[in-house]
Amino acid sequence: MKIIILGAGQVGGTLAEHLANENNDITVVDTDHQRLRELQDRLDIRTINGMGSHPKVLKDAGADDADMLIAVTNSDEVNMIACQIAYSLFRTPTKIGRIRATAYLAQKELFRNQSVPIDVLISPEQVVTNHIKRLVEFPGALQVLDFAEGKVQLVAVKAKIGGLMIDKELRVLYDHLPSGQTIVAAIYRKGRAIKPRLDTVIEEDDEVFFIAAKQHIKKVMSELRQDEGTYRKITITGGGNIGSRLGKAIERFYHVKIIDHNLETCNRLAEDVKKTIVIHGSATDKELLLQENIEGTDVFCALTNDDEVNIMSSMLAKRLGAKKVMTLINKSAYVDLIQGGEIDIAISPQQTTIGSLLTHVRRGDVVNVHSLRRGAAEAIEAIAHGDKVTSKVVGRPLAEVDLPEGATIGAIVRNDEVIIARPNLVIESNDHVILFVLDKMHISKIERLFQVGLGFF
Repeated sequence: MKIIILGAGQVGGTLAEHLANENNDITVVDTDHQRLRELQDRLDIRTINGMGSHPKVLKDAGADDADMLIAVTNSDEVNMIACQIAYSLFRTPTKIGRIRATAYLAQKELFRNQSVPIDVLISPEQVVTNHIKRLVEFPGALQVLDFAEGKVQLVAVKAKIGGLMIDKELRVLYDHLPSGQTIVAAIYRKGRAIKPRLDTVIEEDDEVFFIAAKQHIKKVMSELRQDEGTYRKITITGGGNIGSRLGKAIERFYHVKIIDHNLETCNRLAEDVKKTIVIHGSATDKELLLQENIEGTDVFCALTNDDEVNIMSSMLAKRLGAKKVMTLINKSAYVDLIQGGEIDIAISPQQTTIGSLLTHVRRGDVVNVHSLRRGAAEAIEAIAHGDKVTSKVVGRPLAEVDLPEGATIGAIVRNDEVIIARPNLVIESNDHVILFVLDKMHISKIERLFQVGLGFF
């Protein structure tokens, strides 16, 4: 696939790395010559130095015959104009644009071919907000990913002493829970992937990925770690796009405080929220945190634009008694360094957003992609089409589907029914199939599995 990426920042660079490793023809456009050189030294890609919204730059990048334009510069306006020019001058089939400002996003009718022709809108702030919201809803989870419009979820938890499954074989979990409630898709032990088997023993600190219908998630989690109860008090530092969105999204169900150092931001927030308490001050101020009863906080979310402030305020909050801290980290190199110590969960906006973009790049009828383990693994929701003649999966029991090494089918959603995978389960046309792929190098084989033969048409 020939893809032009506008913007070589964290999201654009990470996306280029994902796609270049999958034999795509990638061109990255940016005004930062040094950043482009860094990417070209590491990746087999083409780079163009220039403004992505200029017609000549797009032409030089190959827009004449590109399959897709992905506009992820730091400017909403550049992204919109670039998509407009790609449509008007080059008839680029698929245009994806990152739009951050709520003033634009609120006008859904704006993004149409006769107005601003963007086929797919990506709002990183909204994606990250939804991600954090799910973590708050499921205490103890490291990741919570939705499939089939939330009917099925993939959850990652760290096995802890107090959980019923510690030092027991996986078969005990399946025997203990009612039939067909969950399947363990992967286990990571000290950073290494383990393909789960019935005789696999769960050890303390194992990172366990399991798939279950939404209503069974908490029951399965209680088997793997001690129940943390329900969160009630949430403190957010940073009243920007993500912090304000999160506060408004959860204030009906939790006691929420937002701390921000900017008085103007605080005044705007105070008018915008309903129940949330807005506090003017610095989250690295020990006296302020003590004054605001940080020791009674269930979750402290550090969501400013400054990684160092987020890390320092999180460590301070944890030492002062906050039960759990979640920290937004823009520099992906920091994520592995800090998670698991005093910081419980490090959130990378780039990795959280990448899945939204990959959904539209994957071949076959793929409706959901989540990038996991810093891009090493993926969880995919694909729709099966055709029949036993035109499809490699339809009409076959799961035991006969030719999955690549390390890939697992976790569940099937048929109409509104969630069916946990079992060897004799037969895939039907229009089933939504949820897969976990340990090694993303096998993604192309998964894509081919869900592509129908010419006889289908």
